[in-house]
Amino acid sequence: MKELKDLIEISRFFGADKNYTLAGGGNTSYKDDQYIWVKASGSSLASIDEEGFAKLFREKVKVISTKKYSDDAQVREVEVKEDLIAANAISGSPKRPSVETSFHEVIDYPFVVHMHPTIINALMCSQDAPKKTMELFGEKVLYIPYAAGYELFKKVEAALIPYREKFNCDPEIIFLENHGVFVSALSIERIKELYEYISDTIAKASGGLKDFKNLPVPQDIISFMPALRMIFSQDNTKILRLRHSELHAQFYASASSFQTASLPFTPDIIVYCKGKYMYIDDSDSPEAIIRSVQKQLPDFISKFGYAPKVLLVKGYGLIAVEDTAQAAETVLDVYEDLLKISYYSESFGGPHFLSKEDIEFIDNWEVENYRRKVSKGTSSQSIVEQKIIVVTGGAQGFGEGIANDLASKGANVIIADINEERGKEAIDNIKKDMAKNDVIFQKCNVADSQSVQGLIVRTVEQFGGLDVYISNAGILRAGSLEEMDPATFDLMTKVNYEAWFLAAKYASLVLKVQSKYNSDYYTDLIQINSKSGLKGSNKNFAYAGAKFGGIGLTQSFAMELAEFNIKVNSVCPGNFFEGPLWSDPEKGLFVQYLNAGKVPGAKTVDDVKQYYEKQVPLGRGCRVGDVMKAVYYIIYQKYETGQAVPVTGALVVSTPQPIA
Repeated sequence: MKELKDLIEISRFFGADKNYTLAGGGNTSYKDDQYIWVKASGSSLASIDEEGFAKLFREKVKVISTKKYSDDAQVREVEVKEDLIAANAISGSPKRPSVETSFHEVIDYPFVVHMHPTIINALMCSQDAPKKTMELFGEKVLYIPYAAGYELFKKVEAALIPYREKFNCDPEIIFLENHGVFVSALSIERIKELYEYISDTIAKASGGLKDFKNLPVPQDIISFMPALRMIFSQDNTKILRLRHSELHAQFYASASSFQTASLPFTPDIIVYCKGKYMYIDDSDSPEAIIRSVQKQLPDFISKFGYAPKVLLVKGYGLIAVEDTAQAAETVLDVYEDLLKISYYSESFGGPHFLSKEDIEFIDNWEVENYRRKVSKGTSSQSIVEQKIIVVTGGAQGFGEGIANDLASKGANVIIADINEERGKEAIDNIKKDMAKNDVIFQKCNVADSQSVQGLIVRTVEQFGGLDVYISNAGILRAGSLEEMDPATFDLMTKVNYEAWFLAAKYASLVLKVQSKYNSDYYTDLIQINSKSGLKGSNKNFAYAGAKFGGIGLTQSFAMELAEFNIKVNSVCPGNFFEGPLWSDPEKGLFVQYLNAGKVPGAKTVDDVKQYYEKQVPLGRGCRVGDVMKAVYYIIYQKYETGQAVPVTGALVVSTPQPIA
């Protein structure tokens, strides 16, 4: 059906543009003589297909216009919702029609696209909105004073009667105070034209759109954001995400600046950011920020009944506090939209916030609470769900497998690798199956202290803290004493040994802060070591020596960090024959060992491979799944630290170590 294809096209067109659609906001519809197809609650316009629309009988939707409902607003909204669900044309359909379906139905045009664009709401959420709208667009548009739900529908319905009498048609543009705009037309091409016209007109009247540049993120966020994460994690562990730009600087400069962004403009802002936000003026030091939050938080919760999702910190930027990484990203997007609306509204008399009564209604409205619930998704109940986990060397081989497995179980993963191109490919592959967690790439040289520090800062910026650091990156250059040159030996030592020291040194700074503010919180430093860390390796001494040393570091770090509930363990995999380290046809270990003559009598790569497979009592090489079982055990338990866990198929069996 061409019209449904057009509906999907126009929905995706606006849904993919954050200037028009944030956090699943907005809705679209098409209607013929019998049915109306309208976006179902919880569907994303950016990726919507036919299954994302509810199909309703128009005659049943029209009942809402004439039916008598309860005088209690909250009860009435539930009654309207039930009538909309009852209008489903597909019996037993679980799809919940948009609460604004009645608006779509009452407009005569077949295509209706309702959006909350930033620049349009700069006018709709301003003091001079009624007057300025008429000046800019004339009497052929409708302007509807603020209302919500059923009351807004009735206002639109009533306003259409005199409009139709005057113009003998329906308006193509209906502006909604503190809400957005309905644009309706005979075709999607006309709808695109109208949105472009509206946006360009308002942008020109506001003096043009500003390009707000990103600002540097102060490095000392690692000293206070992990603390805030623990302070806010009273019921469940939170994710904090930071952004810093010229836009934020406009509003964190002073308390009076913050006042122009201290309340919501639209229902969407309340749904995702709630109605009140915290401002931190005393930010001279990380300690001052922590003290300020500790002082304000109890009063904030007592007064408003919830902890803030938004913190605006002078000199640092905007921090979102949420249960999941994706929810935190949404909070940042939506509150930044509030800031932009406030900024541009100054061209139209200044900001016009929702009233206290309107905020309370939306905050308690069942329909919007349903949207909140849908946006949060379901829990996987994994032990790593929403944990913040760094995986070095995560762009390929064993590291990529580890990162993939963690992300599939709901962890927020930071892939750190020196190979930027391969790292970004890994990210794209993992993100295809993401739910409410997130995965990011950070270019990192694990043997360089500044690079590792930068990795830790980026991790805290994106997630607020750290739970697990998996030091997996490594290199291997096989060779005898005669063949090994000092430069190669030094490189092997730096990447395979010193990198574990740098990881523990800088990651533990964050983990200690979290421990200080929640002494019952356990975190992990995990080194992916090797069977060569448990048993010497012929003509592979540079690698084995570094790995032996790594276990010594593990045991020593474990004793030093135990008081902070930081567990430090190594996992010692056997040979990962299926990965590129071994199987790469040009640089793999099978080729290296063949060329080095490490396997007596071997004439081909297959000879070398068979030789090593026969060494394993369980008859095969180690796999990612084998290692992950050990990793998950280490994270789960709270009484093992300083261990070297062999995962070798009994190729190497560890021996007890005396207590030193």
